[in-house]
Amino acid sequence: MPSTCNVVVLISGSGSNLQALIDDIQTGDNPARISAVISNRADAYGLERARAAGIPAFSLDHRQFADREAFDAALIELIDQNSPDLLVLAGFMRILTSGFVRHYQGRLLNIHPSLLPKYKGLHTHQRALEAGDGEHGCSVHFVTEELDGGPLVLQSVLLVNADDTPASLAERVHVQEHVIYPLAVRWFAQGRLHLGTQGVMLDDQPLPASGHQIRT
Repeated sequence: MPSTCNVVVLISGSGSNLQALIDDIQTGDNPARISAVISNRADAYGLERARAAGIPAFSLDHRQFADREAFDAALIELIDQNSPDLLVLAGFMRILTSGFVRHYQGRLLNIHPSLLPKYKGLHTHQRALEAGDGEHGCSVHFVTEELDGGPLVLQSVLLVNADDTPASLAERVHVQEHVIYPLAVRWFAQGRLHLGTQGVMLDDQPLPASGHQIRT
């Protein structure tokens, strides 16, 4: 791992997780460096966050391409111009093609607002409440071709309150996303985290299937 870890971040919206990454990197002892932020929406507020931090920001409108494969091919070309050691999905609302995922195998992270493997996809907070779950949270994982199904790195686990609504639960989970995503990126940038033949490795030790867990 080089002394500086080039990170490219993909977004589609406000970029609050992007801001958490920017803030963590600016602490000064983090070898990660965000070399570019890319959105499939030109009006994504996260692009303004990137520009305010002096980070090159690009938009690539998926609607201008004939199909998903054509868009992903153009996206790969744009990403690779920025020499990424790590690619971070931070609210990127596109399902990626298998070819895209394979191209970045082992250096592609995502965050999902549930305790995976529970509640892949959307409406995770509502589904957790409807199931009567006592715990909920968020997960950082390496991306594979299975949607929200890649090996887990890190989870933040919180207790569900009796008076929680989907909105209140989403707010509390969002706070935890801003804690664990920068931590996972920092681990990768420091060379401590990688995806190996034995699964996810942290400090040369395999993590359990649930990843490293933080309870709040």
